[in-house]
Parts: sequence; structure tokens; C-alpha cells
Amino acid sequence: MELSLQREDWDIMLAHVRERAPLEACGLLVGKNNLVEKVLLIENQAQSPVRFRMDPQDQLEAFNWIDSSGLDLIGIFHSHPAGPDTVSATDIEEAAYSVAQIVWSRKKGRWTARGFWIQNQQVTEVKLKVIEDEQP
Repeated sequence: MELSLQREDWDIMLAHVRERAPLEACGLLVGKNNLVEKVLLIENQAQSPVRFRMDPQDQLEAFNWIDSSGLDLIGIFHSHPAGPDTVSATDIEEAAYSVAQIVWSRKKGRWTARGFWIQNQQVTEVKLKVIEDEQP
């Protein structure tokens, strides 16, 4: 499986995880057919460096917007500011949606992201493809 994102969407996620560090950041990826069309930033209600819990009101508003826009939830992202570059046992246990999971992590001060698919407690890596803007 592959998830495609525009460079602008990638940069929005990166800015959000940088801004929220050392706390975990989170958000939703919206689009169609594994192509992200919009990143929705959600407040981490847990306010924790090792856990995220999406703010229920933010999440409800986001789901209402997704429905009214005719788009689909195709991914969830969150950060591990001091943690592994893969999904944690908690991430696997709490995966509630059949969508790509993007985990941002920091090594030697540099943020990177990896994608995963979690189904029946099994994890498979998802290729992340960043589409660069074409200059005329």
C-alpha cells in the first residue's frame, strides 16, 4: 500500500509536530483513493510527551467537515518526540480506524515519518510518497 501527499501537506504535518514538541502532536489525513487532499490538525487532549488522545470536540468537528466535503478519512498522524520511529504497543492496541497511521519521530534533531497499516493487531509498513509541486 502507498499513501500519497502533496509537499504542502507533508510540511503542515512537520510544522505541527515541531511546534508541539516535546508533546505528542496528532491530526487527520483526508482525501480519496490514498491521496491526501487535506491535513486536519487536532489538539492532543492528553498533553503528553508519550501519548495522544484527540480532543473529542475537534475530532467531531473534523468528522463533520469530512462528511460535508464528500471526502474520506484515509490517515491519522501523530508524533513520538522521544520515542520509536514505529507504532507503539499502545498505538496497535488503540487503532480504531482502518486507515494509514503515520508516525513522526525525531533522531538527532531531525524529524522523519513512516507509514503503517494496523489490522487485527498486525502491522505492515505503508509507503509514503511525497508529491513535489511542479514548477511551470
